[in-house]
Amino acid sequence: MDSVFAPWRIEWVEREEQNPDADCVFCAFRDEEADRENRVVARSDHAFVLLNNYPYGPGHVMVIPHTHTGEYGDLDEATLLDHARLKQRTFDAVKRALGPDGFNAGLNLGGKAAGGSIDDHLHTHVVPRWEGDTNFMPVVGDTQVIVEAVDDSYDRLHEGFASQSGTSVPGPNAAVRVEAPPKGL
Repeated sequence: MDSVFAPWRIEWVEREEQNPDADCVFCAFRDEEADRENRVVARSDHAFVLLNNYPYGPGHVMVIPHTHTGEYGDLDEATLLDHARLKQRTFDAVKRALGPDGFNAGLNLGGKAAGGSIDDHLHTHVVPRWEGDTNFMPVVGDTQVIVEAVDDSYDRLHEGFASQSGTSVPGPNAAVRVEAPPKGL
């Protein structure tokens, strides 16, 4: 297998705190205001969008409801609708920012059996794909990888969300606030 050189990952691997001082890393990111540092690129009333640090592919984000649960049926109607609308906005922002040819998207429900690493706080992965890319993880020889630094992806996705109507942009160090469209749309 060819080696993939990604020196920026060392910051994530060698960080002092493996997870913030909280029982749930997603709840910690939900509650903190260090959006850029935590890679929170957008927020809505009931959910937020987090750039996935590891395993990382350019533009791989997670749409995470505020509600701490691993059970999809536990989400109330307002959270379900807001989470779905934020996923729509996420697809649009990633298209504007990165121009992928397609997407993989989904939830890992059921813990390790479903491939999830965090099973007590559900989240939807949105993974941009390009024709000829190497799938989600480089697992076979002669792998080629589309590479971009996490900070560059954050900036591009931040701009992708900011360019949508119905958003308010507080600045480059805070997540874009995604407002819900008027009822009935």
